[in-house]
Amino acid sequence: MSKVTPATRALQAAGVAFTVHAYDYDPDAESIGLQAAAALGEDPARVLKTLMALVDGKPVCVVVPSDQEVSMKKLAAAAGGKSAQMMKPPEAERVTGYKVGGISPFGQRKQVGTVIEQRALAHDLVYLNGGQRGLQVRLKPSDVRDVLKAVAADVLA
Repeated sequence: MSKVTPATRALQAAGVAFTVHAYDYDPDAESIGLQAAAALGEDPARVLKTLMALVDGKPVCVVVPSDQEVSMKKLAAAAGGKSAQMMKPPEAERVTGYKVGGISPFGQRKQVGTVIEQRALAHDLVYLNGGQRGLQVRLKPSDVRDVLKAVAADVLA
């Protein structure tokens, strides 16, 4: 497995301090984020999942703790829209350039607006997908927000 991905290159280019962590990816896991947290021996609240949604028909990236669900109503409001829905996997792969299970908010094919769950900012360090199945990057949540120019908001169901 390569530890250099568009995501890690984007973080390096942004001058962000991060570490790379590989784990055994289980394609049959019910929840990829929870499986990653268990494999890394980390609290699921610190292992963030990257989801792709459509807000008023426009792609939006949303980053939330792996043990939580997104409120579509709160996401739409946070992104300045009226309605939101999850993006279908093939569309998420086309928009991001990553395979489902390996979607990172960093280094996407075309950077889209991002919303990060505000509670994630309370942690010293968090994990996010590194742009490949079985690869996580660990960094400060404030760096996630700053690099992505993300809106921090309560988007949990």
